[in-house]
Amino acid sequence: MSSFNQNVIEEFRANAGKVGGPFEGAQLLLLTTTGARSGKPHTVPLGFLRDGGTPLVVASAAGADRHPAWYHNLLARPLVQVETGTEEYEAVAVPAAGARRDELFAQVVRAEPGYGEYQGRTARVIPVVALQRTHEVPDEEGGIAGKLLSVHGWLRAQLVLVRELAGDRVREGGAASLGLQLRQHCLAFCHTLEFHHRSEDAGLFPYLEQQHPHMREFFRRIGAEHAVIARLQEELVRALDAPGDGAGEGFSDRVERMSRELESHLDGEEAQLLPVLRALEG
Repeated sequence: MSSFNQNVIEEFRANAGKVGGPFEGAQLLLLTTTGARSGKPHTVPLGFLRDGGTPLVVASAAGADRHPAWYHNLLARPLVQVETGTEEYEAVAVPAAGARRDELFAQVVRAEPGYGEYQGRTARVIPVVALQRTHEVPDEEGGIAGKLLSVHGWLRAQLVLVRELAGDRVREGGAASLGLQLRQHCLAFCHTLEFHHRSEDAGLFPYLEQQHPHMREFFRRIGAEHAVIARLQEELVRALDAPGDGAGEGFSDRVERMSRELESHLDGEEAQLLPVLRALEG
């Protein structure tokens, strides 16, 4: 990260989103992506506009012929963190496509004509990215039990959205705008699911099995379910980039199977684990 960007970030965080110098009076946010290769968090200050309540950021790179690194990162890992100075939240980064991109870019240029000048400098189509706030699960319960319910609620909500987008794309014959939304939300769901199950297998479950040896067979069964779901997840990710497959019934069928397997898995896990977790924390 450049020292200039680091100074802007520090000033932004110290002053509730307000910065001076060349950005004085500008509407800025901090976008934190996960490195496509490194897996490390990267934070950049960006100007933004809103489409309704959704922030839009523009991958202009001042008109350079290559997309900025943060754009490549969010294509690989769509789940991002957004800081506006008054709040911080998780979002799925969804680039606009086709006519929708052109409509949003025209809206951006009307508000900030400089972006039109940047587009004039390069043959690449400058992306416009919507930062769609993810589903928020009410914090009705604390501790590990509450965290488990929160993550499960997030996964259920994202999977419902993926199912809806897959169905819409089939009905609309593979619309480009729906394809990018589907890809980004599906990747966000899959990456979160993978991390959640890996954390359970490596940390939570071995700990609970030590405390409750009689549950050993339950954890073996849950581990086998994780393996089945992981295979379904890999099929979904492969299908996303297969030509035409994301627009067809085959992808929707995969999503439906994932929905059945995951709902059954989450319901069974909650039924067995929540009483144990609540007793440990009581």
